[in-house]
Amino acid sequence: MSRIELAPEVGDDFDRILDHLAQYQVENPALRIREIIEAFNVLEYNPMIGRPANNDKRELVIGHHSHGYVALYRYVIEVDTVFILALRSQQEAGYAGL
Repeated sequence: MSRIELAPEVGDDFDRILDHLAQYQVENPALRIREIIEAFNVLEYNPMIGRPANNDKRELVIGHHSHGYVALYRYVIEVDTVFILALRSQQEAGYAGL
């Protein structure tokens, strides 16, 4: 079972998502965040499940439409660890800060 670690910048991504949800008065934004975090758990057992991205990174697609997000991550097999690097809405064009 692989270990999962979140980069400190992912906290900023969660803040940005929460701000966006608050702006549109989405009900129960904490539930959305919990669903995203729970989706990361699939990487414990199948770290290569995400679609390939640039520079040995992968993307995990979470949900769809207005509930859709994409997590950018890197799996380091030598330490059996998944590093979540960034998170964005599927509606966003790129990752903040990258």
